[in-house]
Amino acid sequence: MTARLIRFNKPYGVLSQFTAEGQWRGLKDHIDLPGVYVAGRLDADSEGLLLLTDDGRLQARIADPRFKMEKTYWVQVEGLPGEAALAALRSGVVLNDGPTLPARARLLEPPPAVWARHPPIRERKAIPTAWVELIIREGRNRQVRRMTAAVGHPTLRLIRAAIGPHTLDGLAPGAWAG
Repeated sequence: MTARLIRFNKPYGVLSQFTAEGQWRGLKDHIDLPGVYVAGRLDADSEGLLLLTDDGRLQARIADPRFKMEKTYWVQVEGLPGEAALAALRSGVVLNDGPTLPARARLLEPPPAVWARHPPIRERKAIPTAWVELIIREGRNRQVRRMTAAVGHPTLRLIRAAIGPHTLDGLAPGAWAG
């Protein structure tokens, strides 16, 4: 039997689990497929690619940091990161749980063509924002948000665009394909 792999564009406010909890909705509001499980996690306040599968070994290979599957994030940050901030991300930053592995980081100019978020991010007229593409091979708790904060540019919006060769291409928020 061939493993089933589902790509899902997780909207803001949805948990990486089927059941709702508190203010957050669950995946069952979007996906009604028995026997598939989430491979990896994405925080409720983050958006983008989530993979689900019915194959336990594939699920482990996607989620386990030992397999070093690259994850690509588009991060809207506060302020305009200069070369020093990007270089710090590229060499790895020190977080409270230790240093991160080096990441690939670049400004996204022009910004990615993404959907409107509901609710919209907080915008301050006096502080510009920028989009950064950050590619990491780790998956620590809230790692991308902590990395951008460590270099002086807090994350305002976080979208996972790819996991290894799997991308968001062709998926609207809340849509899935498999």
